[in-house]
Amino acid sequence: MKKNLFAALLLLPVALFAQTAGYNIGITLKPYHNQYVYLGYYYGKIKALADSARLDANSAGVFKGKEKLPGGIYFVVSPRKEILFELLLDKQQQFSIVADSSTLPAGVKFTNSPENTLFLSYSRFAGSTGKTIGEQMQQLSAAKTKADSSRINEELRRLNGKLQHFRDSVIAKNPTTMLAALFRALREPVVPPADKQPHAKYDSLFAYHYFKSHFWDGISFTDERLIRTPIFEAKLDKYYKDLVVPAPDSISLEADAMLTKAGPNREMFKYLLTYLVQKYVNPTYMGQDAVFVQLFEKYINNNPKVDWFTDKYKKYIYDRAYSLMANLIGNPAQNLEMVDTADKPKPLYSINAPYIVICFWDATCSHCKEVVPKLDSMYRHKWKQQGVVIYGVMVDGGKPAWLNYIRDNNLTDWVHVYETTAMRDSGYAAGKANYRQLYDVYQTPVLYLLDKEKRIIAKKLTYDQIEEVLNVKMKQGK
Repeated sequence: MKKNLFAALLLLPVALFAQTAGYNIGITLKPYHNQYVYLGYYYGKIKALADSARLDANSAGVFKGKEKLPGGIYFVVSPRKEILFELLLDKQQQFSIVADSSTLPAGVKFTNSPENTLFLSYSRFAGSTGKTIGEQMQQLSAAKTKADSSRINEELRRLNGKLQHFRDSVIAKNPTTMLAALFRALREPVVPPADKQPHAKYDSLFAYHYFKSHFWDGISFTDERLIRTPIFEAKLDKYYKDLVVPAPDSISLEADAMLTKAGPNREMFKYLLTYLVQKYVNPTYMGQDAVFVQLFEKYINNNPKVDWFTDKYKKYIYDRAYSLMANLIGNPAQNLEMVDTADKPKPLYSINAPYIVICFWDATCSHCKEVVPKLDSMYRHKWKQQGVVIYGVMVDGGKPAWLNYIRDNNLTDWVHVYETTAMRDSGYAAGKANYRQLYDVYQTPVLYLLDKEKRIIAKKLTYDQIEEVLNVKMKQGK
């Protein structure tokens, strides 16, 4: 039951989470002797080290410290950096462990730690039951008759019921323990059967709302012990991926509600805010960067209480926020004070068209050389007749290479512009944000789609995705 640990274990500052009193965990771990073993813990998806202990010739050592360790799921790591087994740490941190790595998980015994003894009992029970469930699932996939499938499904329900009964009994008898908190976090809502739903029939909308509204039942957003488990972050991932409407406004409402609940507990608030920032600073879906901007403005900007980011990451967050503020979906695009190929002024706001595609590109960029001809082909065959204008901004590569590429590839129908060195230096001296910051252009090509009022409809899409958006907009216009 050994698990390979990440190549390099991250040492987090556990002392920052210190409570009162100390911990003293004696460990005898055969067959290791005269070697170091380690006590690790989870912090969301991160695995980190909390302490080390040198085993003597009799395989005995001790993890100890003057301050209590934060509650959570911990694990013992071998000298070869393998996770051997897990344990719980909560209020009682004075106990001992005897284990033999050759007989895990059976070869583990806890003394003076009733909760870990119960946790170990559950782990063995869950392992055995899980194995049986796996065997039944294989039989189900090979079942040839409806009767066989029905029989196996009934057995699976019985086995899962046994696991849930074990968890429920622990919650009922030991409601404040770490183990009970874990079991509550593992529990998922059970949607009422169809005959108990509105009109006595299955309603998918009712099922969704019921499941979502009960998803966090029994879980406290001030219980920081959950942070140091692999369960809580997985639950957050599922919630925001499957249950929250992906629109920025909906996500922001959910994030605000969670952070408000977590507010009384600094560590939980810190964890959730960091999780949400990292999730939406470079989101999966276009437009969700508005969630990050909202988080920045409401919780981070000029807030002395948010003091846990490194200087480097803090600079990145601030730079990213100020850049994204200027180009959120639905906002007016920032004007681009550029000149054309003849060095005559051709600012963005001088262009009148029902739609404008801004293409930031570099004539020496290999990806641009692949995309730009396809973009131009789409423009010539369709967009031009629809009144669309391509406003091509030369980013790098130098003017000679840019002009040569335009000529060689017959890109004569675009509005081609660039920023001269004098214009760039003047803007820098005046402290103005440049187009890279205003449009978040740190790679090429980058495409934006604007409407006739220069509002941002879409950004950082491929040319064929812009075609899809344009088709939708054209139909809406008709």
